[in-house]
Amino acid sequence: MLMMIDIHPGDTVLETGSGSGAMSLFLSRAVGPKGHVVSYEIREDHHNLAKKNYRHWRAAWEIGHREEWPDNVDFILKDISTAAADMKSKTLDAIVLDMLNPQLALPVVHSSLKQGGVCAVYLANITQVIDLLNKIRTYKLPFVCENIIEVTHRNWMVLPAKIKNCKSSHMVETKENIEEPSQKEYEEAHIQDQVVLKESEYNESLSDDAETYCSVPYIAKPSHWQDAHSAFLTKLRKFRPLLS
Repeated sequence: MLMMIDIHPGDTVLETGSGSGAMSLFLSRAVGPKGHVVSYEIREDHHNLAKKNYRHWRAAWEIGHREEWPDNVDFILKDISTAAADMKSKTLDAIVLDMLNPQLALPVVHSSLKQGGVCAVYLANITQVIDLLNKIRTYKLPFVCENIIEVTHRNWMVLPAKIKNCKSSHMVETKENIEEPSQKEYEEAHIQDQVVLKESEYNESLSDDAETYCSVPYIAKPSHWQDAHSAFLTKLRKFRPLLS
């Protein structure tokens, strides 16, 4: 989303849906000490959590950098759809919407977004994206959709496949080919593999005969169980045709 909105130091950004405050932290760093982030949240528990996490992050920054990071994020507990009066006095370089019905926020915030500014929208499913675009067309809002990206995560397993006594380097049918190994099994396999590698290095120092070495091949494959959740990022750019 940061790449989509392409913000710079000194910019002013509006965020709706503070959540845990994670995006707020990245926005704070991106706009820099002279920039400003306004983050709206409708849920009080999320609002408090975001403020807490942001406060801890600033404290950690001061420890690591020997200087205080400026408090450039305003967390506001309010429904953005009722904040029209707040938006009148603001000029926004970019907008980030992470909410269930972003089409309710666009009529309120679009007038504050500068011409050519980007609004990045995070939605859980493609039907929400379609509904968003329909509402933009129905309300005749000054936005053009430039890009829609599905974001997914694919977990992989990379484990050694070998006979424990290391007498053969042939690939063997192992337990992980049938079911997912536990974290403990994975760590034990990794430790054992490192021991075998050290023994192999020792043998190499004693002889140049390749037959004395132990080959430790690896199996790489996607995990059997994948995260089912994905998200859709929609890039909207404010564009109002100039009157001739």
